[in-house]
Amino acid sequence: MLDETTHYSMLKTLEENPGLSQRDLAKKLGISLGKVNYCLNALVEKGSVKINNFRNNNNKLAYAYLLTPSGIEQKARMTVDFLKYKMHEYERLKAEIEALQREAEQQNQVSKQ
Repeated sequence: MLDETTHYSMLKTLEENPGLSQRDLAKKLGISLGKVNYCLNALVEKGSVKINNFRNNNNKLAYAYLLTPSGIEQKARMTVDFLKYKMHEYERLKAEIEALQREAEQQNQVSKQ
């Protein structure tokens, strides 16, 4: 199953760098080459990405991974969802930090007594 974070990261990276090799994409995303291949195939199957091949200078085939209009739309939707998730996570962490700061201050006051 293609998880949402990987899906979003891959769409975002491919939109910015459609000519990345799968190996470079794996390094950039911090995931295995096998997972990149699996995810790319899933994105192609969903109609989010199309693969164009062309010949590079060494007379070998190279590929460009291009977002389809559907892929661009999915990425835009996912960007909004990802932002909402990160804002919720930020608010939760902010509240947790504030609680820890209050606790540390209370312990500091008790230890001074």
